[in-house]
Amino acid sequence: MKNLSTRKTHKLPARLLCFAGVLVLALGLLGACGDNSATTGSAGTSGTNVAGGTTETKEVVKFKYPEWVYYDLVYLADDLGYFDDATVQPEYIGNVAAGDMIPALATGDLDVVTRHTPLVINAVAKGADIKIFAAGSMSTKANPHMKYFVTADSPIQGIEEFAGKTLGINSLGACSEFVTKKALQDAGLDPSSIEIITAPDSAQEEPLLKGDTDVAIIHPLSSGRATANTTDFRLLFSDWDIDGGISGMCPYSTSGTFLAEHPDAITELTEILSRAAQWNNEHPEEARQLMADHFGFKIEEAEMFEFFPDQIIPEPNIAYWFERLEAEGVIKAGEVKPADIYTNDFNPAKK
Repeated sequence: MKNLSTRKTHKLPARLLCFAGVLVLALGLLGACGDNSATTGSAGTSGTNVAGGTTETKEVVKFKYPEWVYYDLVYLADDLGYFDDATVQPEYIGNVAAGDMIPALATGDLDVVTRHTPLVINAVAKGADIKIFAAGSMSTKANPHMKYFVTADSPIQGIEEFAGKTLGINSLGACSEFVTKKALQDAGLDPSSIEIITAPDSAQEEPLLKGDTDVAIIHPLSSGRATANTTDFRLLFSDWDIDGGISGMCPYSTSGTFLAEHPDAITELTEILSRAAQWNNEHPEEARQLMADHFGFKIEEAEMFEFFPDQIIPEPNIAYWFERLEAEGVIKAGEVKPADIYTNDFNPAKK
């Protein structure tokens, strides 16, 4: 069993930290932090095969991937051994904050990430070369994408009482922010009335208990701890209760440079993600146990995602986010097209 704590990690370079700040404040200045040329995945060898007296060495493409506490198909596939004999394999570079992952694709400090669709749309609209290639997780009633928690003694009973409150989310510009704003608008409230504080999903419980936030929005795996701790926390609702899960697809993206240089690797990676997705959906208890062990969680505190089994990206889930970002004034109509931000061309299930 692999564990993140045993893997070699290193800090992201200073140019990424600079770039992340630029992307958040002014995504149009993508080149302002120095050399933004993407660094492609490293190639290596993995094993040998002897046939007819000759030795064949297999070329392996490594893709730089972040480590964080999240229910992730890459970690699941790795722990299942799906990468052991593959010609594409993850190279874990250490912990990366959720808000830094899309900027890291643009700089080449990461080659693949799983982050939400609106972040990709916004980045591409501002000039980043990024493409969604696999659907990733889907939100279901049994296993929603994110949950809204308050303390057990909180007077808050629903979205109608969010006005003037402080919300804890894992990053700006993604599902937590825009799904909540849409729910506030639908309830007749002004989204600007809420204050937002960012922290990793795994660090949302403490500020909620201390009173620094009034509501915490948490994703799996970490949402399981708050769900299980009914002494301290109370579940209000989930994204499924707000929009039936249409917003909850969290896909996998890569840089345009990595995709252009390693199309076969992305094809094989998509196939591996699909295998892991199908296994996860068919063996939910075993999958939860595997991810709980991976991060040192108790099984009863580990919540899971379901995943699109064939990893084909559904157009309605993409269209939802174009509509939301245009409504929020984040992008202009026609500024970027769906074909600019996603493709199913590298999915074997589509061929």
